[in-house]
Amino acid sequence: MHSGFAFREWCSPSWRPRGKLSPILMSAELKPHLRLEIAHVLFIDIVGYSKLLIDEQKELLQELNEIVRQTEQVSAAGAEGKLVRLPTGDGMALVFSNNPEAPVECALEISKALQNHPEIKLRMGIHSGAVNQIADVNDRSNVAGAGINIAQRVMDCGDAGHILFSKHVAEDLAQYRRWQPYLHDLGECEVKHGVRVSVVNLYTEELGNPATPEKFSRVPPVEAAVTATPSSTSKPAVPRWAMIGTVALILGAVAIGFFLFQSKRSPTAATASTAIQEKSIAVLPFENLSANQENAFFTDGVQDEILTELAKIADLKVISRTSVMQYKSGVARNLREIGKQLGVAHLLEGSVQRVGGKVRVNAQLIDARTDGHLWAENYDRPLDDVFAIQSEIAKTIANQLQAKLSPQEKAAIEKPPTTDLTAYDLYLRAQALFADTSDPIHAREKLPQAERVLNEAVGRDPHFLLAWCLLSRVHGQIYWLGFDHTPARLDQANAAVQTALRLQPDAGEAHLALADYYYHGFRDYGRARSELAIARRTLPNNAEVFEYTGYIDRREGHWEEATRNLEHALELDPRNFLTISQLALTYQPQHRYADVARTYDRALMIVPGDPLTRIGRANLAIDWRADIKPFQTMLATLIAEDPSVAPDVDDPNYSLCERSTAAAARSLTNYPRDGTVSNGVNYPHAYWEGVVAYCQGDSAKAHAAFTAARSEVEKTVEKQPDFAAALSLLGMIDAGLGRKEEALRQGRRACELLPISKDAIDGPVFAANLAQICAWTGERDRHRTDRSSGARPELSELRPSQAPSLLGLAPRRSALRKNRRLARAEGCEAMTCASS
Repeated sequence: MHSGFAFREWCSPSWRPRGKLSPILMSAELKPHLRLEIAHVLFIDIVGYSKLLIDEQKELLQELNEIVRQTEQVSAAGAEGKLVRLPTGDGMALVFSNNPEAPVECALEISKALQNHPEIKLRMGIHSGAVNQIADVNDRSNVAGAGINIAQRVMDCGDAGHILFSKHVAEDLAQYRRWQPYLHDLGECEVKHGVRVSVVNLYTEELGNPATPEKFSRVPPVEAAVTATPSSTSKPAVPRWAMIGTVALILGAVAIGFFLFQSKRSPTAATASTAIQEKSIAVLPFENLSANQENAFFTDGVQDEILTELAKIADLKVISRTSVMQYKSGVARNLREIGKQLGVAHLLEGSVQRVGGKVRVNAQLIDARTDGHLWAENYDRPLDDVFAIQSEIAKTIANQLQAKLSPQEKAAIEKPPTTDLTAYDLYLRAQALFADTSDPIHAREKLPQAERVLNEAVGRDPHFLLAWCLLSRVHGQIYWLGFDHTPARLDQANAAVQTALRLQPDAGEAHLALADYYYHGFRDYGRARSELAIARRTLPNNAEVFEYTGYIDRREGHWEEATRNLEHALELDPRNFLTISQLALTYQPQHRYADVARTYDRALMIVPGDPLTRIGRANLAIDWRADIKPFQTMLATLIAEDPSVAPDVDDPNYSLCERSTAAAARSLTNYPRDGTVSNGVNYPHAYWEGVVAYCQGDSAKAHAAFTAARSEVEKTVEKQPDFAAALSLLGMIDAGLGRKEEALRQGRRACELLPISKDAIDGPVFAANLAQICAWTGERDRHRTDRSSGARPELSELRPSQAPSLLGLAPRRSALRKNRRLARAEGCEAMTCASS
C-alpha cells in the first residue's frame, strides 16, 4: 500500500525528469534544500491489486506503464521536463508542473485507453498542491509533500473507474465551459487519521464512473453539482407542485411502504453510456436574419418543421426540440461539445431571412466529431414555398446520412402541415405558450391563451391536424390541473382529437393526443398505452411517446419498466429538465438513492442553481437517513439567496418534520395565501393552518382553520362528487373537525374511485389519507369489520415501511400507534397530506 511520503522514480532512465519543477513559492526563512512548489498530481491505483498473483501484478503494471507512456500529456510534459513519475507499488503518481489541466487530460486519456483493457481496473485522484524536492535514501532527486498526500487520499475515496478531484481543483475547472458540465460534487469523505476531504467526481457520457462511490453511498450528499457561480439561482423551471408536489405523492407512499415491490435492480445505476450512432443528428435553432424580429417565431418554425420531418425517419436518431432549443442562435457555439452533450454525430444549423413575400433559408450539415462541413445550401424562394424548402432539406439530410427512407416516411415528409402561413404562425405561438405551462401559476394564465390562439388557427385552416392535436392536449391540461375539471371540458378535448383522427387516421400525432386524453381525462392507462403503441409506428424519435409510456408504467407499479422508458426518452431528449426530474422521482420509490443524487446532478448541469432541484437533493437526506439538517441548511440558503422562492421550496410535509413552532410558523408564512393546486384540487392555506394547530394540540384554532378550509373544498365536491382527490382532502378536513362518519365515508369513497390496483402513485396517497382519517377519528373496530367484508381493501394492502426514515421524524406519530389494528398502516401520518 501507499506510504503517503516520498516515492522513488521509475528505474528506467527514460522515465526520469529532464528538468526541475519550477519554483512557485519559497520563503526566505526556509532552509535551502526545502523548496516548496505547486504541482498538479494524478494519483493512480490498480483496484484489487493485492489479490492478484505476483505474475498477474507484474503483467498489469507493465500494461499500465505502457498505456501511461503513450498518453499525449505524459509525452509532452516529459519532453518539457515538467513531469515526475513516482511508482507506488500498485500504481503510480504523475506530478505535472506545466498546467493544472494536464492531470485531468491525462486521466481521460488513460480512461479511454482502458476501454480496450477491461482487465485493468483503475481509480484515479487529482489534486494541485505544494510539493518539495527531496533526496531519497539513494541520494536521488525526488518529490514529496501535501500535494501528493491529498491526491492519494482523494483517490482512496473512489472505486474502479472513478476520476476524483479535490474540491478546490474542481472549483477552478468549473470556471471553464469545457469542464463544468462533467463535475459532480460528492461532498466530504473521511480518510486516514480522521481527515475529511471534499471530493468531486468527473465523468462524461463515455469516460469515468457516474456511480456514487461506496464511501459516499452511506451518507447522502447535500448539494448537487459544482457550478461556476454556486450562489446563483434561477427561477424554478418546474414548480414545486409539478415536481416537489410529485415528491410528496411518491415519497409519501414510499415512507409508509405503499409500493409493494422488491427491487431486482443491479447495484449500480444505468449509465446511458451508449456509443454515439453514426446516423444521429440534432437540428439546432436557426438564426433569424430578418430585420423584423417578430419573425423569430417564423424562424423557429422552419427549424422545428425540419426537425419534425427528420424525426419521422426510423433509421435516424433525432434529438427532440426541448433539448436543442437550449442552444440559442447568434452566439458562438462549440459544436463538438454540443454533439457530445446531445449524443449525436451530426448537427444541422442555419439561418432564415424573411423579406416581404420572399424567404431565404441557409442550411449547413456538420460532423460534430470533427467540425467538418459535409453539406450546405441556400434556398431563395417565394414565401409560400417555405414548406417545400423544409421538405427538401429533410430529404437531403436523410440522403447525406444514408438513412433508409420508406415510401410512407417520404410521403409524410413531403406533406405540408398547413397551407395557411398565418395559421402556422398562430400554431407556433400556441406551442410556445403550451411549453411554458409546467408551473400551475403560468398554466392558469397561458393555457386559455393557447386555447384561444389554436381556435383561431383551426378557424383559418380546419384541416390543420397538428393544431387540432395541440388543442386537444390544451383542453386535457386545463381539466387535469383542475382549472375546469368538468365533463364539458373533456368533451372539448375529445372533439378536437376526433377531428384530427378524421383528417388522418394513421397520424402518430393524433394517436399521441388521444393517449393524452385517456391518461389525463380518465386515468385509463390501458387505452392510453395502446394509443402510444400506434403513435410510435410513425413517431420513432418522439421522446414523449417513451416518456408517457414510462409514466403509465409508473402508475401501474411497473417501476423497472418505467425507469427504462424514461431513460430511453432522455436518449432522445437528453437536456429535458422536466424528464430528468421525473426520472429522479422514479428512482426514489425504488430506494435507488445514489441514482437519485446522480440524476439531480444531471438536472443541475442544465439549470445550474435551480432551487427546486437543490432542495430536492437536500430532502434526499431525510428520506434516506432521517437527517433533517441538510433540508434546514439548504432551505435557509435558498431563501437567503432569493426570498421569492420560499413558497416553492418550503414544503410543509418536510417542514413539519422539524417539530418546532418556529418551523411551522415559517412554513405557514411561506405557503401561498391562495393555496396551491395539486392533483387538480386546491389545498387552501387554512387547511395547513388546521394541520399545524392539530399537531400542536390547539383544538380551537384547528377547528376554526378546518372550518374555513371546508367551505372551499366542499364547493368543489358539490360540483364534482366523484373527484377522488377532493373527496380525500375533504375527508381529512372532516376528520380534523370530528365529523367521523362523513370523514370515513369520504375517505373510503376516494379509495374506491382510485384504488392502489388502478394507480400506484395516487392510490396509495388516498389510502394513506384514509389511514390518517381513521387515526384522527379514533376508528378501531370498523377497520376489522371492513376488512372481513372486503369493503375496504386498501388498508389491508399496506405494508410497514421499507424506508422508515421520514416516518421517524413525523409529528404526532402516536395517534396511529394507539390504534393497533392499524399498525400495518402505521406511518401514514409521516405525510399528513401526502397528496399535497
